[in-house]
This record gives sequence, C-alpha cells and structure tokens, in this order.
Amino acid sequence: MYHLAQVNIARMFAPLDDPLMAGFVAKLDEVNALADGSPGFVWRFQTSEGNATSLRAYEDDSILFNMSVWTSLQALSAFVYVMESSHRHVMKQRRRWFERFDGPYMALWWILEGHMPTVEEAKERLEFLREHGETANAFSFKHSFPA
Repeated sequence: MYHLAQVNIARMFAPLDDPLMAGFVAKLDEVNALADGSPGFVWRFQTSEGNATSLRAYEDDSILFNMSVWTSLQALSAFVYVMESSHRHVMKQRRRWFERFDGPYMALWWILEGHMPTVEEAKERLEFLREHGETANAFSFKHSFPA
C-alpha cells in the first residue's frame, strides 16, 4: 500500500508577528484542525507548537514549510480544492501574505504506507520537480502519476 506525501512552501511578505500576516496566523490552527479531521488525512509535520511555522527548512527565513501525508490523491485534492472550508478561503487570499514563486512551490510523491517523510526528503522532491519537471518521483495535481 502507498500513501501520498505532499510538501509546499511559501515566501511570506513579512514575519509572522507582523500585522500584515495576522489574517493568515488567525486561520492557521483552524486549517490544521480541518486537515487533521479530513477524510484520508494520515499525518502532518509539526513542531511542539502544533504547526510547522517555527521550522526554517531553507536559509531564507521568510519561507514557510508545510508537509503532510494522505491516503490518496483524491483525499488531498478534496481537502485542497473541493471542500468549502477555511483552507480554501486561505488559499484564495494567499497573495495577501505570500509572494509568487518562480517555479514549483509544491510537490507530491508516493511513499510506502507507514513511512513518514523527512524535511530533507521533501526538499529533495521539490528540487527534483524544479530540475526535471513532473515525473513519478515528484509531480503536481496538474500531472499526477499512479502509486
């Protein structure tokens, strides 16, 4: 059996404690709780604060890192795009808080059930997608691959 891992990053316009980011910060716990309770959700990377906002996976301190595991592409897709939810509301407003990336900011890949991906593994998949385009090793919703 396989599960789907996802990583996404975002470059903030300002630090999390800046008033500009208040709308995003206010929704963070709600969105994480929604993910935790969504059909097909398996796991999400988090620190002791209950989210991943304190982790700086890149040298650029303005980049936020998010990673989760889902039972299927359909389950993740439903959470991201289908459900009328706080997550979708935040996604629609993301340009208020985050810069556009030149290239991919999200990668998907299949993992063996029970495997929890590491931060380094996720960064490698995202970089692979940037360098090689969509393959079974790293892909996006636009061009997915079977498990």
